[in-house]
Amino acid sequence: MFKSYHRNQGFKYKTCKNRINVVNYPNVYTSEQGCPINLVGKPGQAVQISIHLPSQYICANRERILPDWKNQPSFWVVIVLQRSRYQLVESTNTIEKEKERLREKFMRFGCDVAFNLRDRSYLTDIIDPRTGYPLLSHPGQIPHDDTAVVKALLNYPVLKNKCRVLIHPNWGMAVYPSILISEAPPTLIESVTKSIAPMHGWQEVGQESLVSS
Repeated sequence: MFKSYHRNQGFKYKTCKNRINVVNYPNVYTSEQGCPINLVGKPGQAVQISIHLPSQYICANRERILPDWKNQPSFWVVIVLQRSRYQLVESTNTIEKEKERLREKFMRFGCDVAFNLRDRSYLTDIIDPRTGYPLLSHPGQIPHDDTAVVKALLNYPVLKNKCRVLIHPNWGMAVYPSILISEAPPTLIESVTKSIAPMHGWQEVGQESLVSS
């Protein structure tokens, strides 16, 4: 059975001194870079999802980015990476249409996950990839930077040109990043994600299938 996390018995993970202390779960699960949730859609579009503690940047600027979350003691960051049909380096009509297609796909999926978790009384929000602002709460003074968060949490390199572009280890620059945040336990986030993914044409596969798709 595919596993996205490893268990650390009795481990307390602290982030951002005096900001967030993630100590609420008896067993803390941390997302492993090598073991994300791997999905594939039609026609063969690869999707990679991983769950992380927030980056230092989010911790330090939470009130400015997510003002409605300023009193939230802990939360998790869900990274959704979709493989693009094109390398997202230049700004052309074709590439902009592709970005909008991937954005719409994420927004539909993200909203389903978010409302499922919110219905279970877990505060959850999605970040609009186009604006950088939360969709289900008040916008902050500065937008969220999806690319910077993925770089910080997955350690993926970034090409700096007019628009900073992520470089995925298998897909190159054909990757579209999106972010969802939730206070739900990561095991529940994973369960809900896997249950909702098939409704959007995404089926779970192994790492080998994801690389070759």
